[in-house]
Amino acid sequence: MTSTANTAAIKPGRKKTAGKPDKSANNSPLPAQAVSARPMAGDVIYERILTSIMEHRLTPGTKLVEEKLAGIFNVNRTRVREVLARLSHEGLITTIPNRGAFIASPTPSEARAIFSARRLIEPALLRHLCEHTRPEHIAQLRAHVAQEAQAREANDRRAIIRLSGEFHIRIADMVENPVMSKMMRELASLTCLIIVLYDSPTVPACTHDEHGDIIDAIAAGKVEKAVAAMIEHLNHIEAVLDMSTPPAEDEDLEAVLSAM
Repeated sequence: MTSTANTAAIKPGRKKTAGKPDKSANNSPLPAQAVSARPMAGDVIYERILTSIMEHRLTPGTKLVEEKLAGIFNVNRTRVREVLARLSHEGLITTIPNRGAFIASPTPSEARAIFSARRLIEPALLRHLCEHTRPEHIAQLRAHVAQEAQAREANDRRAIIRLSGEFHIRIADMVENPVMSKMMRELASLTCLIIVLYDSPTVPACTHDEHGDIIDAIAAGKVEKAVAAMIEHLNHIEAVLDMSTPPAEDEDLEAVLSAM
């Protein structure tokens, strides 16, 4: 499903100015200290890098240097390579011979293909959920949207981006199909890369009320209304993106990670 991103020509992402570390974020790609005191398991390293992608801390085109990552997480380079191979398999990074591994930079055509895939998959997930929904599902989704609202009120852009993607992953998890959950997780992460590349600075890519409309339809058992709301939501996200080629500027991995 994510094979298009693996063939992407690497185009480094936009230059970012490292912000002030958010020490309150427990799921930051790095712990509060710059270097981990204990060796980390591969799954933990994977989750932290993935979260950093979803929060736009690591942007498209960022080079992932094995030696630096090994030092940051206090592990050997073999473990780092295993994590990078997993991310590469999911299309989230691209490895270039003699150059190294880079956060993927989906092209406009790949971005459109990813949205097309989501429009095929997510309606099917919603139909299944509507048929098997339980009160706790609705409660969990409403609690998640409440977290989104809090993040918007606090103007926490990183949390907004991450929570917006996780909303769709939660729906997939409720279907209780590990294959679909994995697929949705990959597509949501790739969408985060697309948004950081092509987001229009004047128009929000995702509005919280659209998630609320989807939940209302699920709760009411209105399957087709839920599906229509999801498709309209995905269409809106894609429509507000500026699919022009981003400028070719390097991202400094060490500066990004040391600021977290």
